[in-house]
Amino acid sequence: MSFIEFEGVSKEYVMGEVTIRAMDNCDFAIEEGELALIVGSSGAGKTTALNILGGMDSASGGIVRVDGSDITHVSNRKLIEFRRNQVGFVFQFYNLIPNLTALENVEIATQLSVNPLLPEEVLEQVGLADRMNNFPAQLSGGEQQRVSIARALAKNPRLLLCDEPTGALDYATGKQILSLLQRTCRETGMTVIIITHNQAIEPIADRVIRMRSGQIYNVSLNENPKDVNDLEW
Repeated sequence: MSFIEFEGVSKEYVMGEVTIRAMDNCDFAIEEGELALIVGSSGAGKTTALNILGGMDSASGGIVRVDGSDITHVSNRKLIEFRRNQVGFVFQFYNLIPNLTALENVEIATQLSVNPLLPEEVLEQVGLADRMNNFPAQLSGGEQQRVSIARALAKNPRLLLCDEPTGALDYATGKQILSLLQRTCRETGMTVIIITHNQAIEPIADRVIRMRSGQIYNVSLNENPKDVNDLEW
């Protein structure tokens, strides 16, 4: 059994008389400790898949399993526990609290977790040892994204979900962020899933899941993933 399993997963949104099928009978699996990419253009269903996997949205049909547990048919309380204790989220636009310092933004996440890491140590690991007491407005975009990653990592999750984490960054900074995520996966054994529209970064992943119009049309494995620093796009 794989760490993550999507079996026949569908998601429909009803808007008046119109039904939008964001995911249509999707099947894929991801092994624990893998760095996986979900790749597709805007509207392909990537974010819907990520939200369902993270327990932020529910499937209309099918089954989603994480570490053998079905998360599609559990109570809202169980979903909250799942999100709190097993999942870290990294968003495209950081979602930091502006009137809290970098350290305080990370500390908030640790207060919600059962086995958190020390915020100071995690910020040091992401290269922000000298920026802990700065507010988000005093940080660059790349630094804010590193605070966002530190906040997610400080929860000590088994699963890190990243929604276009480099979409708001320039090329050089985006490459640094991808390198940080790849290193986190390799050094900690955490399962990292990144959704992106950038097909050029596919060589860095262990597994690439390609989506189009709400469907999975291809899944491939990289036996020898490239280091982010060796890749140009």
